[in-house]
Amino acid sequence: MRARHLLLLAAALAPAACDAAPAATPTPAPSPVIVRTDGSSCPDHPTPACTGAPRDVKLKEIRLNTENVAYRVRTDGTVLDGVHIPGHLLIHANDVTITNSVIDGDVINADGPESFRFTITDSTVGTTAKCEPLPAIGYDKYRATRVLVQGHSDGFRVSGDDVEIRDSFVKLCSRPGDHSDGIQSYNGGKGLLFHHNTVDQREAKDITAPIFLVDEKSEDVVVTDNLIMGGTYSLQVRNARGRQVVRGNKVVDKSWAYGPADSECGRTEWSGNELVTIDENYRITSIVGPLACAGES
Repeated sequence: MRARHLLLLAAALAPAACDAAPAATPTPAPSPVIVRTDGSSCPDHPTPACTGAPRDVKLKEIRLNTENVAYRVRTDGTVLDGVHIPGHLLIHANDVTITNSVIDGDVINADGPESFRFTITDSTVGTTAKCEPLPAIGYDKYRATRVLVQGHSDGFRVSGDDVEIRDSFVKLCSRPGDHSDGIQSYNGGKGLLFHHNTVDQREAKDITAPIFLVDEKSEDVVVTDNLIMGGTYSLQVRNARGRQVVRGNKVVDKSWAYGPADSECGRTEWSGNELVTIDENYRITSIVGPLACAGES
């Protein structure tokens, strides 16, 4: 009789025990943190605080050598470290490295039909004193990391293969008649990664989009974990061959003119994109909700 009583008691308590311990809801992993050797850092997406030329670097001004408007590099393997170029930078040699530097104009690697491989890190491109009409950085075979782009109508241009842009901050401007973009593909190539960048187009008036990657010659385009704001439709990715990945991006709510996205939903790997609000330091203050893909395939 005692055994039967204990059995009934255990059965009565079992559902209550299950109800008392619901499965824990997993929390999403935090965004990567940017920490630089000079101690500057960003707790979330890139801002001017952790991109561009480090504040404690003493810059050496380089004299312009091309028509008094540009500095041209002609030697393979050149390293530009801690320099100030008071004009445009023309890269006409392979394996050029730019780091800890300030370039007041554009950084362009095309010489007629020929282009050259380069990397740029921890550098500032453009000034706030004017709005340049040409892209800040282009066109192919380059790596850009922790770059601060300012004073340009267009940020990054992709016109060829093998471009990787990470952890960079772009503040766009525009002039009458411009079609400002944070990143644009034009006669694009194979292999583009645009990862963990911030693009602010809210103050530009003559605009297209912070992310405008719609070129039919592009192949294998990956756009991940970026924070963007402004534009007609903020996030535009379509027409690429191969893989077309749009994942984990954040669009600032109601910052656009027409809508948050206009992309090719039928063949895009679209996941984890969200609408958010931010504070004046680009910190995300709330998740408004998921950002569904919108646009015709």
